[in-house]
Amino acid sequence: MEEYAWVIDYLPVGKANEAKREPLVQLIGHQFFTLLEAKVKRDATVSIGEKVYVGKGQRDVIGRIKGRLNYDELTETAKENLPIVLKQLVKEREKYFLAFLNKAGPLSVRVHQLELLPGIGKKHLKEILEEREKKPFESFEEVKQRIKSFPDPIMVFVQRIIDELSGQEKHLFFVKKFRHRLGP
Repeated sequence: MEEYAWVIDYLPVGKANEAKREPLVQLIGHQFFTLLEAKVKRDATVSIGEKVYVGKGQRDVIGRIKGRLNYDELTETAKENLPIVLKQLVKEREKYFLAFLNKAGPLSVRVHQLELLPGIGKKHLKEILEEREKKPFESFEEVKQRIKSFPDPIMVFVQRIIDELSGQEKHLFFVKKFRHRLGP
């Protein structure tokens, strides 16, 4: 379960198609990139890009988690804000993503996990493997310095997470598989 989540859309009067109009937020979880919809507490203020507590116990902003969302259930605003918020999230969790770069292995004889990252082909794969053998990567900046013509590492991970959330990927490295909606 997620402890924290980032706001990707705020609907102050809820959704137009729902009978009960209440303030809602659409969120992306900090740990497992879970897409959630939640009711905002009365008199709470919230803004897009804000990190909020969604775990058990007393919450300041979030009243009740309505349920888990599929990517297709996000509002257009949430979809537009998702890359911006994910960029912040990836920067905050830089060590986690660097660990993936430093430890990812082959999926099969022909395919390596790193090749499934956007913009990473055989050439970049070879360079990454050689460089991480010499010394593990310690920052995104170091990745850019040591691997010439490497795409922006932050955006590589942002795009991969979006691809996993939207169901475009067979292998899930960062996102937990969406099973069913929890709420009504």
